[in-house]
Amino acid sequence: MFMATTYKLVFAGPVGAGKTTAIQSLSDIEVVRTEASATDDVKQLKQTTTVAMDYGLMKLASGDQVRLYGTPGQKRFDFMWDILTENALGLVLMLRGNAPDPVADLRTYVKEFREFIDRTSLVVGITHSDQGGWETRRLVAAELEALGLPPSVMDTDARERSHMAQLVKALIYGIDPFNGTEAH
Repeated sequence: MFMATTYKLVFAGPVGAGKTTAIQSLSDIEVVRTEASATDDVKQLKQTTTVAMDYGLMKLASGDQVRLYGTPGQKRFDFMWDILTENALGLVLMLRGNAPDPVADLRTYVKEFREFIDRTSLVVGITHSDQGGWETRRLVAAELEALGLPPSVMDTDARERSHMAQLVKALIYGIDPFNGTEAH
């Protein structure tokens, strides 16, 4: 009998990078969201912000399922980051191409998630790239290489399921099936 496999992916990144939107684009179920009214500097970017997680489910043609978890973007909710990455296959890091310093954002999140990234896989999606320009993607790729990570980065529109599916495929293709296991 065929047993469906369930995978778990985590989406992380700064506030306003498109994590919730990406999960909504990919999910085949109504997304579970834990939103609260934005306060402090976040209010300038958007009305609400994720305070615990977003959760969606993508059903694959094979019968397999991908659980999609979005982390809160604010550092004060970082206790959720470790919880959400447990048993996940990889990290989709969303960055805003129009942020003041997307490369600094990349460094911050790679530092915070480094142990997890080193055990799994990482792909970077740059949203708002129409405002940040192609140079942002080049700088982020160069910084990934400088950090000793594969330069798996692409411009993406979190509102477009096809864009997000390409990002997820890139992450899955980057996963080493022998990582953490002994060769037989």
